[in-house]
Amino acid sequence: MKIATFVNYADDPVEVAKYIQNLEAAGVDMAWVPEAYGFDGVSLLGYLAAKTETITLGSAILNVFSRTPAAMAQTAAGLDALSGGRFELGLGASGPQVIEGFHGMPYKMPLTRVRETIEVCRMAWKREKLEYEGKTVTLPLPADQGTGLGKPLKIINHMVRPDIPVHVAALGPKSVEMTAELCNGWLPFMFIPELYGNVWGDDLDRGKAKRDESLGKLEIAAGGLLSIGDDSTKYREYGRPSVALYVGGMGARGKNFYNELACNYGFEGEAKTIQDLYLDGNKDEAAAAVPDAMLEGPSLCGDEGYIKEKVAAFAEAGVTTLNVTPVGGDPVAMLAKLREIIS
Repeated sequence: MKIATFVNYADDPVEVAKYIQNLEAAGVDMAWVPEAYGFDGVSLLGYLAAKTETITLGSAILNVFSRTPAAMAQTAAGLDALSGGRFELGLGASGPQVIEGFHGMPYKMPLTRVRETIEVCRMAWKREKLEYEGKTVTLPLPADQGTGLGKPLKIINHMVRPDIPVHVAALGPKSVEMTAELCNGWLPFMFIPELYGNVWGDDLDRGKAKRDESLGKLEIAAGGLLSIGDDSTKYREYGRPSVALYVGGMGARGKNFYNELACNYGFEGEAKTIQDLYLDGNKDEAAAAVPDAMLEGPSLCGDEGYIKEKVAAFAEAGVTTLNVTPVGGDPVAMLAKLREIIS
């Protein structure tokens, strides 16, 4: 099982690079760089590619609305070249608040846009001429929509790899099914190994039934807060504000994917309470309303014996990469300890 962690894109890049170099030495396999509506993630990924040697670098995530599919393909190919074949493309649809509010793009057909972006990227990486007719992407642009001078082009550079791995952050049934069918990996949110099958089991099975064998096994990168020690269960509490934010505040009533996920896990009443409190401006009360089970399920906080049991539970659930955020101690030492436990 591999180990991955997230990088704070808002931190000093020089310090981030030093941290990632230390993670390399500690045996961490992968670092994910997010991109929300602050600094872009690509700049930091390029910088880290130049400052590291072995660790895999991934975007988690680049949304499919703010870059054209061809630009996404160029970006991934460029980062793969800079890193010597160590880049993996994490994609997602984000949500209407960011896409329409920050990027000014209509949040239409997000699942179709993800699929078509992946298909165009894979064409580009194989250096095929980009001729594509989809529902969200048409290449070249038809004459009645532009000047009529567009022509099919292929990417100029030769790829380091023509098959850059693609991961998708998917939550909904159709999105998870598409990810299991089409992608190299899945980036779930709030993955509870003992319960995930109740939420996504059928969707994963339907997707895998249509999966091309050449893609290999579906990689799953999941996890949460990590703290190893006799008193480490207390660090689960660090997750309260984040869970309250996503379940309560990431969307409007009736249009919050994370709230729907909590409901699907069986926390309907709690999810409604959290959302009502959060949207009414009572963020502390919303955090207090998060049930302990929602904090404990995705996290790895406890003594060494507990961590071993939790790692086994994630492995049994099909997780191939533990995606963890160390808290409550030296993060490098903690991740090195996790590597020992897994090994």
